[in-house]
Amino acid sequence: MTDFGEIYTEHFSGVYKYVLTLCRNEAIAEEVTQETFFKAMRHIDQFNGSCKLYVWLCQIAKNTYFSLSKKQKRMAPDIDADFPDITDLEKNYFDKEAAMRLHVLLHNLDEPYKEVFTLRIFGELSFSQIGELFGKTDSWARLIFYRAKRQLQEAMK
Repeated sequence: MTDFGEIYTEHFSGVYKYVLTLCRNEAIAEEVTQETFFKAMRHIDQFNGSCKLYVWLCQIAKNTYFSLSKKQKRMAPDIDADFPDITDLEKNYFDKEAAMRLHVLLHNLDEPYKEVFTLRIFGELSFSQIGELFGKTDSWARLIFYRAKRQLQEAMK
């Protein structure tokens, strides 16, 4: 196994970006990423190579983030009833106001739709990477993304 410092240097940025897609808060993303690498360092002997190291780290990060979220018991903001009609979600991501509305709706999506959509659009992961994170195929990731996109489009009307 490589030196843990090398693992940290190679994967910190990717894991941080992944966590940032989950929480959309830089301070929380940094805290969760640091905790992720602390946990990984303590339990590196449990890494069995059944997946890529990056995927293993992202799984730790996701569990760490969701544990933190449960502890903080954040409440979702109320949804404004008047949303503009959005037909192309990817283009509207760059419109800050539409992006905020999209984030509110996205927050209320069920799993795995919420996470798959977030990883694809904001995390810029490929369908194969998303499938690997979930232990599924890239076809599964495409289908879930498509369904999430349709749910969001319907909710934005």
